[in-house]
Amino acid sequence: TRLITANDIKIADATNIQDLLTEQMPGLEFGYAMNQETSLNMNGFGGNAVLFLVDGERLAGETMDNVDYSRLNLDNVGRIEIVKGAASALYGANAVAGVVNIISRENSEPWTANVNTRYNDFNKEWRHGGSFSFNAGKWNSQTSIQRTTSDEVQLTSPFDTESNILHIYGGETFNVKERLTYKLSDKVKLIGRGGYFNRISKRSNYDDHYMDYSAGLKTVMNLSGNDNLEISYGFDQYDKARYVNDERTHDHDYTNRQNTVRALYSHIFGKNTLTVGADFLNDYLTTYQFEDNESKNQNSCDAFAQFDYNPLQWLNIVASLRHDYFSASSQHATTGRLALMTKWKGFSIRANYAGGFRAPTLKEMYMNFDMAGMQMIYGNPDLKPEKSNNYNLALEHTGRVKNAGFFTGQYSLTLMGYYNKYDKRITTEDYADYTPGTGQPDVASRYCNEDGVEVSGIDFSAQYRSDMGLGVKLDYSYLHVGGRSVDSQFSQPRPHSATWRLDYDRQLCSFYRINAALSGRYLSAPDTNIKKHDSSYQLWKFTLQQRFLDAVNLNFTVDNLFGYTPKNYYWSSAMTTGRTFSVGLSIDIDRFVKVF
Repeated sequence: TRLITANDIKIADATNIQDLLTEQMPGLEFGYAMNQETSLNMNGFGGNAVLFLVDGERLAGETMDNVDYSRLNLDNVGRIEIVKGAASALYGANAVAGVVNIISRENSEPWTANVNTRYNDFNKEWRHGGSFSFNAGKWNSQTSIQRTTSDEVQLTSPFDTESNILHIYGGETFNVKERLTYKLSDKVKLIGRGGYFNRISKRSNYDDHYMDYSAGLKTVMNLSGNDNLEISYGFDQYDKARYVNDERTHDHDYTNRQNTVRALYSHIFGKNTLTVGADFLNDYLTTYQFEDNESKNQNSCDAFAQFDYNPLQWLNIVASLRHDYFSASSQHATTGRLALMTKWKGFSIRANYAGGFRAPTLKEMYMNFDMAGMQMIYGNPDLKPEKSNNYNLALEHTGRVKNAGFFTGQYSLTLMGYYNKYDKRITTEDYADYTPGTGQPDVASRYCNEDGVEVSGIDFSAQYRSDMGLGVKLDYSYLHVGGRSVDSQFSQPRPHSATWRLDYDRQLCSFYRINAALSGRYLSAPDTNIKKHDSSYQLWKFTLQQRFLDAVNLNFTVDNLFGYTPKNYYWSSAMTTGRTFSVGLSIDIDRFVKVF
């Protein structure tokens, strides 16, 4: 598991989850798909194989096999946990290639308040946000709100016939979240949450509107010093609609609604922990991509158990087992995980096997979509679940440089190799579709299963932080795809990628702190037979963050420092027209009040 802390998020000064993850992790890339929806590639796998969670809860809605990443704003985030590789024994369906779990921050201060604003000259983007929290007796409340507006950007000439994307649409988003906790007693806690999200993508002759409503209630019970029980209910509804001249057309209506009930029990005995749980999910979908805008739904349920065994101080063993059932496809899936870790004098060796699966979605089973007269896309009710078997071995070392003056500090090194066998991948195949009465073939695609994808690679990470504030970080990823390729016209795996960061973080006096950083990332050319793809490129970024009176942050960023511009703009190209600038201001009102 890779952990991105609140401090990592702060010093990265990323504007959204896409920027943060690509700056922190090589082998992970965001691009565009049709209709300029965001597309993900993570170690050779697309967005439908990577499970995104917010506080452990799934997200409803998808487009081009990806969730709406713009829902995932970084305000009030405490940490982000990332699992690379299959993890369905712990997280369930869709965790074929990895999991990204965004976990909210819990403030313990009597009250906090923050307001922030940021401007980026690339797309004239203004982002305004704020958060507020309080602790009053048995009550704890955390609220965050954010609004963003941006203009259209012309990337290349309207006569560029080689590029897939000529301009980036403008739009606006609005996001508000509330998390309310009430302590019934020292042993029982209630946690309620709610959220609303709205995004408008503005086109020349229409606007696409995206909305989400989410809510949930969780009960956390400390039954004893060694026993804990959580019971929760979650609701999430994601809607899409198209507007022409401010009037809804109803020809692109979409609603995905999920209701989830979960129970989780853990028991600690000695140094060991047993965890068992179960989930029930009702998934409802109605979409313009179904025949006559009909609706479909399915129920899925699962049970799982995990045993964390620590027989020796230097040895840890974790075993997990899970079984899932899906009503629409009548499919069962059993997945397991076995992990071992041993430690010795600053060294750790981790070995891990994990299974992953992804059940066919309602869209993949029942789609009947006329794609603007160009071709038909049909679902397949007989699809089988995707399955993966992931193996990895990692060596880690942490230590300290002693008595080296300015360079005295801590360091860590990690080297991991992995292999993922991917079976029954759900994709589409083209075939001749004969229109009744004409005898003439039309172009059509149908969802199907294919076998034989193998993904392997090596990840290397090195970090160093001196006691005097100097930090160095380097991450490198090598990826090899064997068998049938996981390429698509939107995303192609890149064999080599790297990220780096050199920064100086220092409290210079009682009222002034500085963080100056030079960071970047490198992506090699994709190893693909698809003609329209990028050559290799690298992007550099300079960030200057200044904090005054421990309450006011002033940030200045130069992105694409050396002015790289793609020759043509493909789906996975760097969407840049050259060097850009941004400036941001954040004020912690509670800390400002304390100072004065």
